[in-house]
Amino acid sequence: MAKAPRVLGIVLAGGEGKRLMPLTADRAKPAVPFGGSYRLIDFVLSNLVNAGYRNLCVLTQYKSHSLDRHVTMTWRMSTFLGNFVTCVPAQQRLGPQWYQGSADAIYQSMNLINDHKPDIIVVFGADHVYRMDASQMVAAHIERGNGVTVAGIRVPRVEASEFGVIKTADDGHTIADFLEKPADPPGLPDSPDETFASMGNYVFSADVLVDALRRDAANPASRHDMGGDIVPMLVAEGKAGVYDFKDNDVPGALDRDRSYWRDVGSLDSYHEAHMDLVSIQPVFNLYNSDWPIFTSHPQLPGAKFTDNATVGESIVCQGSIVSGATVEHSVLGTNVIVSAGATIDRSVIMDNCKIGANAVLKNVILDKNVVVPDGVQIGVDPDLDRERGFTVSKGGVTVLGKGQVIEPAKAAEPADEESVG
Repeated sequence: MAKAPRVLGIVLAGGEGKRLMPLTADRAKPAVPFGGSYRLIDFVLSNLVNAGYRNLCVLTQYKSHSLDRHVTMTWRMSTFLGNFVTCVPAQQRLGPQWYQGSADAIYQSMNLINDHKPDIIVVFGADHVYRMDASQMVAAHIERGNGVTVAGIRVPRVEASEFGVIKTADDGHTIADFLEKPADPPGLPDSPDETFASMGNYVFSADVLVDALRRDAANPASRHDMGGDIVPMLVAEGKAGVYDFKDNDVPGALDRDRSYWRDVGSLDSYHEAHMDLVSIQPVFNLYNSDWPIFTSHPQLPGAKFTDNATVGESIVCQGSIVSGATVEHSVLGTNVIVSAGATIDRSVIMDNCKIGANAVLKNVILDKNVVVPDGVQIGVDPDLDRERGFTVSKGGVTVLGKGQVIEPAKAAEPADEESVG
């Protein structure tokens, strides 16, 4: 019986997430809450742990405190069999400089590889929403004898110019070229109207990655980026292959959410991904118990609905109370209080927010600890929202940062006595 390869997982979690401001004003992108109960990093860690990979290093850098705390308190693996999930901050091991790119982050953390001595290194990003069995990708990597295997998702050619694109050889899995946002994306051998977009997930043979990182570090012209420098280097040497995400068979997946993957890098995509969760037959099903998304849950009672509250196609988390209000197509985090007469539609409300009586929220994202006074309307008039200092996305979603203060609604002016009767 062949010995199973020794696998080390490296999760790249240092992203600033500038396009998600103000949600990333106080935290790294992988620490941004998602789906009411989770953080974005919970998805990649759940995928790796469910796949059987439980030696995981999370490389952090920007505004990492809440991310470090979440991983440390949530992802406590049994040490009996040597399992671990550990955060690794930028340590300036090779000189007085922070990470210069995703490849440099791994190069500066080479001690992790030297200590663990893996056969295979799985390098995944930390800020996408999806389910994936990484062990199937590792098996394909070993079977084909690649130096690196890149996860690719099929997208329509007409939309592919927004992504890093993989051009394959005629065999459909050898990478012939790696293109960054090409004007004319190449079609696939078996589907000319589709192309492979890189998912930012890689499987490396350990010796190939170590050699590539050392050569890249010695190149002053390199940006030291995994997708921009390391993968193209190995493509040029004929060592790169693509793994077709549609071939990944996750237990419990439904036809509708099979091969679901979202890069929630912008406020609009973040909002849209939440809307994918809440329909009767969700585009992405959080309720798949065969491949659970793990996180830590606060010690709070279940959600409560009182005084004829109306809640439709929504997720409402522990400790939240909706009293005589209407909530539609929305996600409410923990300990959210919604008062009588309020209306919430197509919105994402994070933990500890308080929504006043008769308030109206439509196409809104509220970060934690926001108090909406009685009668205030948000998301109804984008121009007014901008005047009040709120962020409005390109797609018209109004976003408030953590604890952002909202002025009370102005009282109606009394009628002029001379105009009465």
